[in-house]
Amino acid sequence: MSNHTDTLVIGSGAAGMFFALKAAEHGKVTVITKTQEVQESNSRYAQGGIAAVWSDDDSFDNHISDTLVAGAGLCRREAVELTVRTGPERVRELIEIGTAFTASHDNPDEYSLHREGGHSHRRILHADDLTGAEIVRALHARCAQHPNIQVLGEHTAIDLITAGWVARRSGEISPVEDRVLGAYVLNRQNDEVEAWAASIVVLATGGAGKVYQYTTNPPIATGDGIAMAWRAGAEVANMEFVQFHPTALYHHKLTSFLISEALRGDGGILRLPNGEAFMERYDERKDLAPRDIVARAIDNELKEKGLDCVYLDMRHLSADELERRYPNIDKALKSVEIDMSTDLIPVVPAAHYFCGGVRVDLNGATSVRNLYAIGETSCTGLHGANRLASNSLLEALVYAQAACDQIAANREVAEDRPELPVWDVGSAAHSDEQVIIQQTWGEIRRFMWNYVGIVRTHRRLKRAERRIALVQEEIQKYYWDFKITSDLIELRNLATTAQLVVRCALLRRESRGLHYTLDFPESDARFIRDTVIQNTRY
Repeated sequence: MSNHTDTLVIGSGAAGMFFALKAAEHGKVTVITKTQEVQESNSRYAQGGIAAVWSDDDSFDNHISDTLVAGAGLCRREAVELTVRTGPERVRELIEIGTAFTASHDNPDEYSLHREGGHSHRRILHADDLTGAEIVRALHARCAQHPNIQVLGEHTAIDLITAGWVARRSGEISPVEDRVLGAYVLNRQNDEVEAWAASIVVLATGGAGKVYQYTTNPPIATGDGIAMAWRAGAEVANMEFVQFHPTALYHHKLTSFLISEALRGDGGILRLPNGEAFMERYDERKDLAPRDIVARAIDNELKEKGLDCVYLDMRHLSADELERRYPNIDKALKSVEIDMSTDLIPVVPAAHYFCGGVRVDLNGATSVRNLYAIGETSCTGLHGANRLASNSLLEALVYAQAACDQIAANREVAEDRPELPVWDVGSAAHSDEQVIIQQTWGEIRRFMWNYVGIVRTHRRLKRAERRIALVQEEIQKYYWDFKITSDLIELRNLATTAQLVVRCALLRRESRGLHYTLDFPESDARFIRDTVIQNTRY
């Protein structure tokens, strides 16, 4: 017996919840998220803020130009125009539902605006240095009040169910135009797999930073939506463009902690242990160059000089100013005995954001009918080969709105929802070898960091390709032999995502934006196109 809903949203971050709030005006929305704490998401950890043209001395043309420059020739102009021009309206909606952005210290009637790398103007609205958490809080509070929205924690999506898959399973001929019918979901409260039927499925599962050994992402960022869409036959694009944030804290007691780019926008300077400010040797914009340039510069200094880390210098600001502007970062650093007003902050690059993902159009629609992808799970073309800082939360809102508008206009929620096949457990048994999952997880993250990191070579990529093929075989066997668990689902998705990154990286024989290879160190005009791949064996 299937569970039924008009729209099934997988993921409870900013994109998923903003979409749910809008879609609930047209029908029943069920949001599933794999954690017990339903606000847990990649969005929640966004520190810097949300970019939008807000001040009189800024303009849409400025923001568009900054985004195109950062994207290294690969941005989709229409996506940039849509996001920048409609962005301020979406931000105003956040404010209307109760998001409390930080007011200007000089004028309480105006908002404080940060400037970050690659931006020509101050346009980053923020809630101190916990912007993502504040946006997610406000969205969840409003969604909790809506009678048409149901949020289910501890529900892990396993796979999408499509008409083609159902037809092949029953021995019928697959439909000419495939469409999504719902998803299989592991209810972790009772360890039962449920079939959820829905006219519309929206993937809003965030990114996949946990595919790398060092990341700013929380443990849940395992590429679930991208992997599920791939297995369902949806087009995936530009997975080679993984953004490594230049400044993650380097400290054994506080791992995966992000040091916001806003600090460099506030005058922070990157230094070597001897005090040298080295960024002027790499780019005329120095510490405010786009993230790909800064991350590669740091990576080069670390390797060339055999360093463990470089340092961010914020000592030009007083202790009171730092505590007021960056209360969360200040508190976290002091917990490991680092005082920004007197001490240098040890930093290293870490995997942060996926510019690629499930390929969508300007409405967030994938190549599979009735399947949408929004937020970091998607590849809209906004970011091109490198995301401009703080454009991600804006993109999440803009495309959530666009998807909802198209669905409402087409009235697709009125389609019949067939009864879905029950989950087939087969002869799978319970596993008592959790160590295998942990070992494989660690292995993937290590070889992805070493072979498919900030600087790549063809030889390293081929080595990673061979390793991931072997790991995939092991996981596949384990998947069918043992009963499904949340850890196994995440491992399977992590391995698939790693495979997609490697495959796309091998196809791009040039260096552009976030993809830098020593074998092809220059950009090549023949590759000014998306790297689009599709699973034809699903």
